[in-house]
Amino acid sequence: MAPNSQIIITRHAQSEQNVHLDYSVLDPPLTSLGQKQAASLAPKLGKLQDEVDLVVTSPLKRTLQSTRLAWGPAIERLGGLKTVVCLPQVQECADWTCDVGSAREVLETDPEFAVFDFSLLTPDWTSKRGFYAPDPATTAKRAAWVRRWLRDRPEHSVVIVAHGDIIRELTGLAQGASEAMWANAEARIYHFDPAGLTSDECFLLQEHTVAAAGDFGPSSIEIERLSKRREADGRTNDGTKAEGQGV
Repeated sequence: MAPNSQIIITRHAQSEQNVHLDYSVLDPPLTSLGQKQAASLAPKLGKLQDEVDLVVTSPLKRTLQSTRLAWGPAIERLGGLKTVVCLPQVQECADWTCDVGSAREVLETDPEFAVFDFSLLTPDWTSKRGFYAPDPATTAKRAAWVRRWLRDRPEHSVVIVAHGDIIRELTGLAQGASEAMWANAEARIYHFDPAGLTSDECFLLQEHTVAAAGDFGPSSIEIERLSKRREADGRTNDGTKAEGQGV
């Protein structure tokens, strides 16, 4: 990859679990608002639509939809949806049902998604075991794998559409995952840290935020973290003090 290459990381638009906080639905799609967010992000990306050399996406439905709607002009210029790399390694971190993708044969028979190339999806991509296990050490290793994969690509400008928690792993540094909050349908530009370009970690450094078309929508891990903080603070889900707690 060229020394001055750029990685344009995009978080998916609003999906059903972002609204209803129901993590029991398998591979939920975007909401109607999420579809509008993703579509409205497209013109905000401006000249990047003309510069992108490769589009990469997580193969979950909400990222596939966000990719098609937000990066449509670039994808059409590059030859269509079949040119998009559906990379299972950038799936979301947690093992909640909503963070588990659909089987390859399901996606390939769905008229909305069948045009994508799912040849990289192996049977274990939905297992949340082994390489895809949700524990922090494994997700950090997976994120490092993705960074190396990106580093070794020949393209100058690469888009990657993914999820809040794996994005924080991808953009983390030596001290651990990033704690930055991402809006739905938000795009930021990164480049590789020259000091560690040849290392196994090959960390990314943020250049700037390009645009955001949605509001903050907490990921499943963020919701779990917030719930634990509320419990520790003696607060209920609406933020008020639980009965018997001080003010």
